[in-house]
Amino acid sequence: MNTRIDQFAHWLNEQSIDTAILTSTENVFYFSKFYSDPHERLLAIVLFPNAEPFLVCPQMEVETAKQAGFEQTIIGYSDTEDPWDKIKKEINNRTNTVHKIAIEKSHMNVERFETLLKAFPSAKFIQAEEKLNSLRMIKDADELQKLRRACELADFAIEVGVNEIKEGVTELSVVAAIEYELKKKGIEQMSFATTVLTGPKAASPHGSPDLTKIKKGDFVLFDLGVIYEGYCSDITRTIAFGDIDKENILVYETVRKAQEAAVLASKPGITCSELDLTARRVIAEAGYGEYFTHRLGHGLGISVHEYPSVTETNELVLLEGMVYTIEPGIYIPGKVGVRIEDSVAVTKNGVEVLTKYPKALQFV
Repeated sequence: MNTRIDQFAHWLNEQSIDTAILTSTENVFYFSKFYSDPHERLLAIVLFPNAEPFLVCPQMEVETAKQAGFEQTIIGYSDTEDPWDKIKKEINNRTNTVHKIAIEKSHMNVERFETLLKAFPSAKFIQAEEKLNSLRMIKDADELQKLRRACELADFAIEVGVNEIKEGVTELSVVAAIEYELKKKGIEQMSFATTVLTGPKAASPHGSPDLTKIKKGDFVLFDLGVIYEGYCSDITRTIAFGDIDKENILVYETVRKAQEAAVLASKPGITCSELDLTARRVIAEAGYGEYFTHRLGHGLGISVHEYPSVTETNELVLLEGMVYTIEPGIYIPGKVGVRIEDSVAVTKNGVEVLTKYPKALQFV
């Protein structure tokens, strides 16, 4: 049994939970090394306090799961079979009583929950997320190495994008160039839809690239990340194309100072709240507080957005091994948008910045 399963089994024992049924792609991967998006089909890993776990996946993926390195029982099912019947049978083979079941309440849909309730009508259902978050929040050496490589590739992607900036080039053509070059390096998936926004469009924090053409005098904002061996990176850079309005340069420098102040403040013992407020104060004191409209950052790992949320109200204390983003921004509707983001890892005495593309204002 691997260390992660051992730790979770210990928690099940402590809480007198008879079994856990975990159904998200990310948590199945965390415990099994098998990464799959089964779409509408069921994927699950079932864990016990004192018995061997088992994995459930579509029959056509059983061999892939074995190749991924899961050494315990793998149960496949065809499209004409009910996987829940097999799950119930395997659980009953491993434990005499099923009074408490841990599930991912934020992931399991109502239809599946009702099926589970029918199979175990006397069971009480316990939320597993808090324990899962605490486990996944601290990255081990192998995870950190994969995250470093994912961030190196994100830096490369920004470089590709910056080199594509030309008068009249569309946002989507830059996206295509970035993803083409990453495919040639073996990257199958991005962490999320690659974002390239120019001019006033960058004032929408979650704007979508389209056929808008890049023109001189505008900022070009890149927000992207790659998935490397199951782990995500996340980076944002804002680049100047030609001569930029002085007010917009001031906006950029304010964001840069806020971002770098939060990076410098990152270390074990500081709270997420203190970190967020460190950046927020810089932006507020410059007169742009109302235009910083989102949290400072989020946890990063198997998911591009995972625990914790780095907000001004979160009193969680940073610990060595945590990985998260620092991404303050200023968004003035109809005028300008600037965001600068790094992925960082908390070290014993400070922080390691995983994304290294330069942050000094760059003109192309």
